[in-house]
Amino acid sequence: MAQQRSAAPALLPAYLVVGGDQLKRETATKRLKARLDQAMAVFNLDERTASANIDPTDIAISLNTLAVGDGFRLVLLHDANLLPKAVQETIISYLDNPNPQCVLCLDAEKLAKNTRLYKAVAKVGKRSVIDCTPLRARELPSYLVKHARAKGLVIDDAAARELVSRVGESTTQLDQQLETLGELCAQTRHITKDDVVRYVARTAEVKPWEFLDAVAAGNEAKALELYRHMQNPSHIALLTLLTRRFRELVCARELGSRGQNTRTIASELGKQEWQVRSVVQAARRFSTSQLVGCLKACARCEAELKSGEDPESSFLRLVTELCQPSAILMGCPDL
Repeated sequence: MAQQRSAAPALLPAYLVVGGDQLKRETATKRLKARLDQAMAVFNLDERTASANIDPTDIAISLNTLAVGDGFRLVLLHDANLLPKAVQETIISYLDNPNPQCVLCLDAEKLAKNTRLYKAVAKVGKRSVIDCTPLRARELPSYLVKHARAKGLVIDDAAARELVSRVGESTTQLDQQLETLGELCAQTRHITKDDVVRYVARTAEVKPWEFLDAVAAGNEAKALELYRHMQNPSHIALLTLLTRRFRELVCARELGSRGQNTRTIASELGKQEWQVRSVVQAARRFSTSQLVGCLKACARCEAELKSGEDPESSFLRLVTELCQPSAILMGCPDL
């Protein structure tokens, strides 16, 4: 035991690497494998993926096998949440008296905290559970900026947001695209939004709020691009969301003109403050009369959709009008 602790003093007898962030989990398991004596890794690494036919006796033997050489032995089990009950019970019993020359690592996308297996690993030590909960979508751009910096790259916030929009929320896929962009922009080591648009194909499913933000911001090109990548969009559903968004813009503009701050506007709209920042910003590009005109255009589009007119033409005409509010009420004074 003294030898194992001197070689790897920070290691515990067992770890649970758990969460939906695949890149974090892969990083954690790679770091553990890197701690092995690489000359003896072929003898000291037992890496498996859970399946229904895993033998609990075989797992017990592997866990209690002594390390070859002066290092430690690593037993790495992927998809640990899918381990058969008998294997889980074997591991739980083992952790009462673990092999001092072995480190067990359970890798799982999810494992409930109230399960016996989770509790058994959590009892091993304060650092035994490695939380790999995915970042929220709004946290990913700042994560990418820092992640790129660690790779010797610079990616600005606009480029990071565009990359998340196109690739989605998988940190593994984002990391892969960042590597590719780094190679394509090797001369400057600086990734811009134009680089992302030029080199990264949109593979992520378009979220309605992205489309709404683009329309409200007057970015017709992006709005139409997002619309084209939607899978069988419902014109009525999107129109309902657009109408609701422009009513929010009316509220934000009127409250803003009275000196109310974002927190108050968020409270009036029944949302979190971060959720309405884009709404408050977009509201500034409209006059009151233009917003009223936009709502009238939404009502006209609804009537057209219900009357049997070509839904695609009617809806796309509306998108163009909402992105260019001056075309609705050219020169009309504020109401």
